[in-house]
Amino acid sequence: MNFLCFFLLSLLLCSNSNSHSLLSLSSSPLNSSQIFDAWCEQHGRSYPSEEEKLYRLRVFEDNLDFVTRHNNMGNSSYTLSLNAFADLTHHEFKSSRLGFSSSTDLLSSRSKSGSQKLLDMRDVPASLDWRKSEAVTNVKDQGSCGACWAFSATGAIEGINKIVTGSLVSLSEQELIDCDTSYNTGCNGGLMDYAFQFVIDNHGIDTEQDYPFQARDKSCNKDKLKRHVVTIDGYTDVASNNERQLLQAVATQPVSVGICGSERAFQLYSKGIFNGPCSTFLDHAVLIVGYGSENGVDYWIVKNSWGTGWGMDGYIHMQRNTGNSQGVCGINMLASYPTKTSPNPPPSPSPGPTRCSFFSQCGEGETCCCSWRVLGVCLSWKCCGLSSAVCCKDMIHCCPQDYPICDTQRNLCFKVKIYHSPPISYFDFLEISCAIGSYLFILALIPDHRVLGMLQWNRMNIEAFPPGSQAGGAPSLRVGFSEESLLLMVGDSENFLP
Repeated sequence: MNFLCFFLLSLLLCSNSNSHSLLSLSSSPLNSSQIFDAWCEQHGRSYPSEEEKLYRLRVFEDNLDFVTRHNNMGNSSYTLSLNAFADLTHHEFKSSRLGFSSSTDLLSSRSKSGSQKLLDMRDVPASLDWRKSEAVTNVKDQGSCGACWAFSATGAIEGINKIVTGSLVSLSEQELIDCDTSYNTGCNGGLMDYAFQFVIDNHGIDTEQDYPFQARDKSCNKDKLKRHVVTIDGYTDVASNNERQLLQAVATQPVSVGICGSERAFQLYSKGIFNGPCSTFLDHAVLIVGYGSENGVDYWIVKNSWGTGWGMDGYIHMQRNTGNSQGVCGINMLASYPTKTSPNPPPSPSPGPTRCSFFSQCGEGETCCCSWRVLGVCLSWKCCGLSSAVCCKDMIHCCPQDYPICDTQRNLCFKVKIYHSPPISYFDFLEISCAIGSYLFILALIPDHRVLGMLQWNRMNIEAFPPGSQAGGAPSLRVGFSEESLLLMVGDSENFLP
């Protein structure tokens, strides 16, 4: 990549002083293509085909034009840039990066109060940044999993835990995604209050290191669920549309808030004090970690969960004291924070080795799998390097508990899940209508639905795409056959562990 490309890209990313010249670039296919190539190299982006790359170039050019027009205004309090989301349409961005669930009924019924005493306004400092007190963990990245609620909740718990105990511990969003399913729905959305209540009921939450983020819904790991590293005693809801009370709360600890994060300017935000325009429809969750003022304009310091390639190393300044009680993007509408006075429990004792037989055992976190069986009696054991794993019938491999289907021909593990729109949980009746060569016709009868699909046989799997969709446009449906049953499988696969 030549020097000119990087120079042009740096101009756009770092300042708006040359926005007029960049505006002229957006009308030149050659120049925009060069900038796109430089952007792809900077962000490590590649595409599966030339057609896809050309499409992403067109999306990029549209975002380039939007960024340039905004930065060319001259009177805005914030600037935009071609960040890591510059090859996404606004619709694609909204579909993959949000995940906050709220409703009018929830807003009107919130009344949870705790014992936390707010500071008197006379004691509230003029500015505050909890990062300077080391009460904020590094910026995380939720990826395309809509679990912003989990990141906001763990951030608030991490903050109060540091303030009370003096220890900053990064906590597990994946535990909330997998295990907090009474009201929250993992990567499909949730609410921080429900997450706080889950941690209270579970008597604690595990660390991110022990239960790391996977960017997808998985089965709850019951062993890690029992590891209560950090606890909270309760949580408190800040009165809706009460910016004064929100300020008092943030002066005490980091606070979880809901906002409208779906505006296009929010997608491409770079730096400065964000003041909209945006609606007050709450669809994203973030964490307020402080506040300050710049040139007479007050702002909140907000930690996002979109990685450090967005905003100011993952942060945004959002204007406060605007005179609108709901706040910019509704930031004053739905705020809450956990409360804590009790110490954390002592570390759980190690569970020790797993006993396979009187003479054999496997290490902690491993599963015993029989490798030699005679007349139903296992005479030799092997250790699978996963906890509560599924041992495959070939007596050689094992699969994770959330990918329990062994495909011994291709050395893959599958999960069982059925996708349909609208969502359904079961099939009333499943009928294989007929088979012609390598193709099968399958009829699924569902309450108020009838789905007929043509599926192609491929070894132990059949790949299918719903009528009217194209390959890659929807999750692929696999129908797998075993000696016992017919399985509908969809989603990712994982390799066997030997």
